[in-house]
Amino acid sequence: MPVPQFTGLGFIFIIVLAVYFISSAIRILKEYERGVVFRLGRLIPLKGPGLVLIWPVIDRLVKVSLRTVTMDVPPQDVITRDNITVKVNAVVYFRPLDPVKAITEVEDFYYATSQIAQTTLRSILGQSQLDDLLSKRDELNAELQKVIDFQTEPWGVKVSTVEVKNVDLPVEMQRAIAKQAEAERERRAKIIHAEGEFQASQKLADAAGVIASEPIALQLRYLQTLTEIAAEKNSTIIFPVPVDFLKIFMENKKQA
Repeated sequence: MPVPQFTGLGFIFIIVLAVYFISSAIRILKEYERGVVFRLGRLIPLKGPGLVLIWPVIDRLVKVSLRTVTMDVPPQDVITRDNITVKVNAVVYFRPLDPVKAITEVEDFYYATSQIAQTTLRSILGQSQLDDLLSKRDELNAELQKVIDFQTEPWGVKVSTVEVKNVDLPVEMQRAIAKQAEAERERRAKIIHAEGEFQASQKLADAAGVIASEPIALQLRYLQTLTEIAAEKNSTIIFPVPVDFLKIFMENKKQA
C-alpha cells in the first residue's frame, strides 16, 4: 500500500490548521470573568475562571464580566408634578450576578438596563414636586434603585446604587428660587434683630427695677457717666442732671 506523500505546502497547511484548532480550543478567563458556553446551540455548565477548553466550531463561548459597571444615564426631560420642566441625569451602578440569565434572558443586558434606567428616571421624578426633587435627593435615589433593581432582577442583574447627578432648571425658575432664598434670609435677619431688641428691652427693664429700688445706684451711674465723658478729652462737657437732684429745689419752692 503506497504511503501518502505530503509536499512542503501541504505540511505547512496542516500545521497552520492544527495551530488554529488549538488556539480556538484554549481560552483563559480572568478571575472576574465567566464563560457561558453553547454547544450546538444548547447551554452547558458555566466555565471559568482560569483555563477553559472548548470544541472549536461546535462550541461558542460568551464572556461575561462580573465587575460593577458604571453607566451614565443621558439627560432626561422631566415634567414634575407641579408642571415644571427640568433636565435630569443620573448614574447607575450595576453588576451581573447570574451570567447565564444575563445572556439567555435578554439580548443585551447593558442596553436593556440603560433603557430601564431612563424610563424609570422620568417616571419616578415626574411624580415628585420640584422642592422634593431638590431637597429629598436621598429618598428619590433609594426609590429609583428599588424600582430599577426589581425590573432587572429576572435578567440576573443587580442594581446596587442610583444617584441623581444634576438637575438643570430653567432660567426663570432659577431667578424665582434666588428671590425666594433672598426673602428667606431677610426674614431670618429681621427675626434675629427683633429677638435682640426684645432681650435688650428685658435687660433695661431689669436695670430700671434695680435703680428704682436702690436710689443710690442712680448716683453711682451718674458718677460713672461723668468719668466716661471726661476720658474723651472733649472741649465741651455736658453734665447730665438726675431728676431726683432737682426734686429738692422743687420741694423747697413749694414750701416757700
